[in-house]
Amino acid sequence: MGLCLVTGGAGFIGSHVVDKLLAVGHAVRVLDDLSTGKRANLAHLAGKIELVVGSICDVPLVERCMQGVELVFHLAARASVPRSVEQPRPANEINVTGTLNLLIAARQAGVRRFIYSASSSAYGDTPTLPKSVDMRPEPLSPYAVSKLAGEHYCACWYHVYGLQTISLRYFNVFGPRQDPKGMYAAVIPAFVSRMLRGQRPVIFGDGEQSRDFCFIENVVEANLLAANAKELHGEVVNIACGQRTTLNQIVAEINQLLGTDLRPEYQPPRPGDVRHSLADLSAAREVLGYEPRILFPEGLRRSIEWYKANL
Repeated sequence: MGLCLVTGGAGFIGSHVVDKLLAVGHAVRVLDDLSTGKRANLAHLAGKIELVVGSICDVPLVERCMQGVELVFHLAARASVPRSVEQPRPANEINVTGTLNLLIAARQAGVRRFIYSASSSAYGDTPTLPKSVDMRPEPLSPYAVSKLAGEHYCACWYHVYGLQTISLRYFNVFGPRQDPKGMYAAVIPAFVSRMLRGQRPVIFGDGEQSRDFCFIENVVEANLLAANAKELHGEVVNIACGQRTTLNQIVAEINQLLGTDLRPEYQPPRPGDVRHSLADLSAAREVLGYEPRILFPEGLRRSIEWYKANL
C-alpha cells in the first residue's frame, strides 16, 4: 500500500478518512494547521501516522509533504458559508490558492491520484431538485465560489497534465467528532449540543429549509472508492444519501431520541444559505459504484450517542 497525504487530516472528516486508510493498510501523512482540526482527533493514532503541522499556503512545506506520496486526499479548507461572507479573502487564499499549491506539488512529485473534497454549495439556490452534476453551478457565497474553483483546477490538472483527479461534492456531512462549538458550527452538532443541555435549538429562518444530510461513514466510503477506482478523469460526483430532511424535522427527531420537548428559537435567515438541497447520486454510482450505507435516522442516533459520551 502506498503513502497517502491527507490534508486537513486532524479535522472532523479528515480524521475519519485517516482511520480508514490505516485500517486498510496505507501509510498516512497528515498536513493540518490545526486552525479547526484537533490533535485529539488523532490521539488514538499516536505513533501510527506522520503529523505535519502547517498550512497548505506554505509552498515549501507542501512540496516537502508531497514527496513519496501516491494518493492525496485534500480535505483542508476554510469552511463555513457565513464565515466566508464575513471574511472572503482567507476563504480564497486557503481554498483556491492552497488547492493550487497542492496540485502543482502533486504533479511535480509524481502523485498518482488527487481526491478533492468539494461542496454542494456550488449549486447555489437553484429550484431544481435533485441537484445533478450536469447542472450549471450558481454559487451564492465566497465559500461556494472558492470550492468550485478547486473543482475546476482539479479537472484542469487532469486534462492538461494527466494527473488523475476527482471532486467529491459533499452534502451536509455529520457524525462523531464534528465540532458543536462556535458561531459557525454545523446544524446537527449545534442542535444536539444545545438540546443535551436542555437549551432550545436555534434555527435561522422558518426551519422548513431542507438538506441532504450524509453520515460520515458514507463520505469515508466514497473516498476509499475514489482511491480504488480504475481510472479517473477529473470527474465531479455528488456524495450524499439522496434524501432530504427539514431543520424542523431534525429538531423533532432529536426530541424523540432524547425524550425532550424543546421548541426551536427562530432567527432571521443568514445570507448565502440555500433553501433546499437534494443530491442526484447517479454520477457517483456510475463512476465509483457508490451507495449510501447509513441513512439519516441511524446516523443521527449514532451521532447523539457520541455527543452524550464526549461533550
